[in-house]
Amino acid sequence: MSIVLQTVEKGSLTGAAKALNMPLPTLSRKLSDLESYLGTKLLQRSTRKLTLTDAGQSYVASIKRIMEDIEEVERAASSEYTTPRGELVLTAPLLFGQMYILPIVTDFLAAYPEINVRLLLSDRNLHLYDDHVDMAVRLGELPDSSMIATRVGTMDTVVCASPDLLAAHGVPKHPKDLQRLPCVIFTGPSSAIWSFRNPANKREFGIDIVPRLSVTAAESAVQAAVRRTGLTRVYRYHCADELRSGKLVQVLQEFDVDPIPVHLVHAARGQLPLKMRVFLDFAASQLRSALSQLR
Repeated sequence: MSIVLQTVEKGSLTGAAKALNMPLPTLSRKLSDLESYLGTKLLQRSTRKLTLTDAGQSYVASIKRIMEDIEEVERAASSEYTTPRGELVLTAPLLFGQMYILPIVTDFLAAYPEINVRLLLSDRNLHLYDDHVDMAVRLGELPDSSMIATRVGTMDTVVCASPDLLAAHGVPKHPKDLQRLPCVIFTGPSSAIWSFRNPANKREFGIDIVPRLSVTAAESAVQAAVRRTGLTRVYRYHCADELRSGKLVQVLQEFDVDPIPVHLVHAARGQLPLKMRVFLDFAASQLRSALSQLR
């Protein structure tokens, strides 16, 4: 079953063999033996790719649940439910993870010497099941799913600029003023359309932004704003230090949309391993405190 799951996940027999540290002929033979035993084809092999047959799709969906049950049995046998120990795999957005999750993790490791942590920092939302992740930090509204979410705070977006740029071009009084001002956007919470909310009727509206500069990282947008390239819109944590130091100034606060929620998310399961329960309690309280200080 592990071989089938690895083959599907890696997309090739070669990738699965490397992941399992198994000779390719051995892996191929074991798959063939399994298909012979089941009396059906699970995988269609071609020179370019592997695809699951209909029977293979049903089989993979079922064995995922079986393998999760086996993992829980093994955790229970190793006292993982009574003693906090083992490896904990966490994921968080890159900069948010560096600023907030890494300090929490280092404090957590000092408090729980029998737990090891793998922290995966990525601005791509990793899949908890497919990427074998125990717990994730998610920014924004969550889609309906079977995941269990613990809300730890909120995060607002900020339109900001350097004082020198505002002195040269004027402070915007209404979001429409942004259409005549230089702006910097990045492919994150910002886009070519920035959303605002009318303070009178609470209705949201969008402003088309023609950027002087487009970047692919929030840190770059913040630094460009500090260097007077234009106004930018980022999450508050991206520019918290620059706002505190006065290098950037927030504008258009009265038109801000509602802050987005921040959650710790984990897969639905019967009894959580103790390593996850203690981390959830540990991290949730610290994150709530840290996020409340940003307001």
